[in-house]
Amino acid sequence: MEEGKLLDKKSLRFLKGKNTDWGELAKDCISFANSHGGNILIGIEDGDNLPPVNQKIEDKKVLETIHKRISEKSINVAVVITLETASNKAEYIRINVARNVNTLASTTDGKYYIRIADVCKPVMPEDIVRVAADKNAFIWEELTTMRVEKFRVDEKKKADFLHDVRTSKRVSAFVKEKNDEELLEYYGFQKDGYLTNLGILWIGQRRDRSSLQFAPIIQIIRYNEREEKVWKMMIDDFYLNPKEMLDKIIHAVPDWQESIEIPDGAYRKNIPFYPEEVIRELCTNALVHKTYTARGDIFINIHQDRLEIHNPGTLPYGVTPKNILSKSIRRNENLCKVFFDLILMESEGSGYDTVYTKLLEIGKSLPVVYEDDDSVTVTIAKNFVSRDIIRLMDKAKNEFPLKQKEIITLGLLAQQPYTATELSKILNQGEEQGLRSWIGNLSEYDLVIKTGEGKGTLYEINPKIAQHNLKGKVNIKKVQDYKLEELIYKDIISYPKSSFSEIHKRIGEDVNKNTIRWILKQMVDKNKLEVTGTNRWTKYSIAKNLRENP
Repeated sequence: MEEGKLLDKKSLRFLKGKNTDWGELAKDCISFANSHGGNILIGIEDGDNLPPVNQKIEDKKVLETIHKRISEKSINVAVVITLETASNKAEYIRINVARNVNTLASTTDGKYYIRIADVCKPVMPEDIVRVAADKNAFIWEELTTMRVEKFRVDEKKKADFLHDVRTSKRVSAFVKEKNDEELLEYYGFQKDGYLTNLGILWIGQRRDRSSLQFAPIIQIIRYNEREEKVWKMMIDDFYLNPKEMLDKIIHAVPDWQESIEIPDGAYRKNIPFYPEEVIRELCTNALVHKTYTARGDIFINIHQDRLEIHNPGTLPYGVTPKNILSKSIRRNENLCKVFFDLILMESEGSGYDTVYTKLLEIGKSLPVVYEDDDSVTVTIAKNFVSRDIIRLMDKAKNEFPLKQKEIITLGLLAQQPYTATELSKILNQGEEQGLRSWIGNLSEYDLVIKTGEGKGTLYEINPKIAQHNLKGKVNIKKVQDYKLEELIYKDIISYPKSSFSEIHKRIGEDVNKNTIRWILKQMVDKNKLEVTGTNRWTKYSIAKNLRENP
């Protein structure tokens, strides 16, 4: 029972009588109401699953007080407050917050909040319209506004779906034991005798699917070297449900079969320009995170040097191109569940992990995610950074039990060294502490070496391994000196008039002194630094012309 987007826990010490922070509790309720609803458990400590043994809620009137205070501090928030008894006989308070379907909740002084992962985040004024639009998207799949009676289905699609559910290894035995009607209601395909929008999308008849507002249409276009359209495939006849559309994308586009050959011992290995797993995951993301309340087709544009996937609508609120690897917010909850249970997508939050892994392990650069006002574009380069990196990654995976995060980190470092700050930024982690799970055992396996401390920490492929596998094509020393020069420059900006010993201590005392002395001399010779004093009293500062024109 971990805290997350649907659950928050607070110690009983939170209730301090007249000193209780009711405004903070109201913010939490507002954030749940504006996302997916949820529960706040008062009386259970963070990290615990049960309240303290023998805990009793002596003042039973506190439930009424909580309800009153939340009502006074918030607008459009509906809560149910109950006194619960845990399995250890201890008591705690549960606040069940209903999800707001059509309105936004706020504080009485007009401030808005939303739950993102396990954090209550304020909504900036410029983002209120976006949050409201996302709220409409959240409920689209549950609506029955077309009034399509539940028996008006495509019998084959219905039979295929029920078969897929009952044979899926991700679906529990409890769910599989439900009868057909119960399964369709469990997955949100029907409600109150009618097919929901999601039900029409997946098992409905073509005529109803074609009448469904903003049902997905996919255009796959190939361009030549002059950026002229030379081939096009449209999936726009509404005969296919999302699973069938995905299958057609994977199997009907010949470009996914293109590959290069690289030596592999006595054999040769074919490496695809666009791995099927990457195409499947990105197309799945486009379908499950599409804004079904907005018009727009999904475009898959195949250029001579790149692949672009354009999805109408913006990223879910709280997800940005910079944090897309570590943040996951479902826009269409039921559709995501169907895709996951039918093993059509990775688990929540791991989709881009898969994309990063598959690209980096074959020596390709990271995908580029770009968001504008009404669409999101993901671009993947066709070319490989280096075939030698492919061999290095293949050798590392075969010889060591690497985890997914370690493969991603190794793939990044195989292309160039990174400082801890740079690596944290790419992986959206919090400096050294957050990087630990990503670095994992790479240092113990002697695949990666670490020099420096703090901001000066530099991670790079072990030169011995790199030279053995990359045949000397990557000049590790040259790259390292370049990175150290950047670190020294940034250090002196922050600490002007620093001595050599001060710079060396901050960059990292395990970095070779002679290397730093040599780089400082080069920077002085290039007029990047100026010096005052001599010998051990020498002080380094940024050159005057660079200070005036940074």
